[in-house]
Amino acid sequence: MDNKAIVVEVVYALADKQKLLRLSVPQGTTVRQAALMSGMAAHFPGLDLAGCPLGIFGKAVSKPDERVLEDGERVEIYRPLIADPKEVRKQRAAKAKARAVEEGS
Repeated sequence: MDNKAIVVEVVYALADKQKLLRLSVPQGTTVRQAALMSGMAAHFPGLDLAGCPLGIFGKAVSKPDERVLEDGERVEIYRPLIADPKEVRKQRAAKAKARAVEEGS
């Protein structure tokens, strides 16, 4: 069995704090495993690495427990959405329409 290591980065950010960690992990490590191995939860109390959404270079990974990492990839830990983007767009459109009606009256 080949125990080669690869180097990956794991990143997480809040509005006021961000952290990038460079790790050497065994070849065959999954996205979720790298996030857990990073120890990022120690820097951000309350961060649920076992269940949070993850991505690689800005693209969400649908099955982070299965996707194997390649050398040089950056694992991104995503925060849960506070509001549904579709609902926010609907509300913004409704406000714009109401403003247009008021200005047109």
